[in-house]
Amino acid sequence: MGKQRGDWRKVYDSHTHLNDDPFYDDVAAFENRAAHYGVTEMNIVGSNTKLNQRALALGEQYSNLHPIIGWHPEDIKNFNETTREQLWQQLHTPTVVAIGEIGLDYYNDENSPHDRQQAIFAEQLDWARRLHLPVSIHCREALADTYDILKDAHVDEFGGVMHSFNGSPEWAEKFMNLGMYISFSGVASFGSATEVHEAVKAVPLNRMMVETDAPYLTPAPYRGKQNEPAFTKFVVDAVAELKQVETSRVAYQTYKNASQLFLKDRKHDEN
Repeated sequence: MGKQRGDWRKVYDSHTHLNDDPFYDDVAAFENRAAHYGVTEMNIVGSNTKLNQRALALGEQYSNLHPIIGWHPEDIKNFNETTREQLWQQLHTPTVVAIGEIGLDYYNDENSPHDRQQAIFAEQLDWARRLHLPVSIHCREALADTYDILKDAHVDEFGGVMHSFNGSPEWAEKFMNLGMYISFSGVASFGSATEVHEAVKAVPLNRMMVETDAPYLTPAPYRGKQNEPAFTKFVVDAVAELKQVETSRVAYQTYKNASQLFLKDRKHDEN
């Protein structure tokens, strides 16, 4: 029988990038440091040819590093018939736990027209339905269009998570009503992120995940330094403080949620 909530210490980083250049030559050291902080499971998220291939390689090497692969909206200028076919074949790899990170990014869209972003996003959601894979959603300054496309795709049929959620409690509720989980990053620990604080308070623990998005969005008390998966522990701390609950309860429930969506819960009851 697995550990109960009161003594639960394991943490699941639902979105990180050990496949990125700051980590890739020394993954073992970062994985060991994460384990020291109780971060025992990590989703390694791709976004283009190089990062997808690296995520797959890490998934082959480490049983606790779970590949999520897909095509990021900021990289759509490099999405063509060759990369499309390669990604489709890679998605059949048994270690892949989701398609991501996919979605819309209207912040820096000079080389990523909105209509093309939307078309590639919708195509990958169709793949998710066909392959029975959940999705990890990137959304930046595009909440309304992201919501509409997810709704039209009937995302509730295959599930997913809004990664590093930065919207209001009202938007969080709308996405949860589509069947989505809401994941919070180190932004939850930022003193100025009042809207995210309110969203953390509003999202029930049974619909929540935690993540680092490392090497980005380093949580307090390490803001200004490079983020890493170990620091998911501090995201758990920030969520627990905002919701006024025990850290073990946040760790337990977010680990359970991620295991249910990505691992079909096969690891949640392990000691």
